[in-house]
Amino acid sequence: MNIATTRGATKSSMSLPNILTYARIAAVPVVVGCIYAQSIMDQPLWLRWVAVAIFIAAGVTDYLDGYYARIWNQQSAFGRMLDPIADKLLVASCLLILAADGIIHGWSLWAAIVILCREILVSGLREYLAALRVSVPVTKLAKWKTTIQLVAIGFLLAGEAGDQVVPVITQIGLLLLWISAIFTIYTGYDYFRAGIHHLIKEDEG
Repeated sequence: MNIATTRGATKSSMSLPNILTYARIAAVPVVVGCIYAQSIMDQPLWLRWVAVAIFIAAGVTDYLDGYYARIWNQQSAFGRMLDPIADKLLVASCLLILAADGIIHGWSLWAAIVILCREILVSGLREYLAALRVSVPVTKLAKWKTTIQLVAIGFLLAGEAGDQVVPVITQIGLLLLWISAIFTIYTGYDYFRAGIHHLIKEDEG
């Protein structure tokens, strides 16, 4: 059997796209550990750059797992289930450790709360809609939201270390976090509206 056929036939939990997703999940404790060690345990600032590098690598795997799943025909129900979970674990963990770090503080905490609440809302709605065999496609705006959100977190992970290079790194990160929160409200409303529509439809039926 040639390589192309093998790739096309492989849709197991150990396919390359799923391994990339596992790597994104494995990155979570490493990123959090680096920020915790630097901020809470007062370790060297270079740990923040390690966290940023691993976070960027994790973000790249988010693109690559979908890309390889499509071109190698390795899309699977397991992968579709695990991929958004990995994304949410990474984002939520980073926001929480950045709040503990004090980079996200004051009014900016509301932006982080909005993002976390939206993730919980969308997860619940997706689970409900999946039971009805209804899928809600990801919009371009939602993709932009995710991109801005990841860039914001990257800037904030750099934090003080980044400010030593460019003094406004943290402020740019906080600004992007607010922009992401605004997009989050709008895209979250789209999911909520779709969920309510099908809920009312089911009750009427």
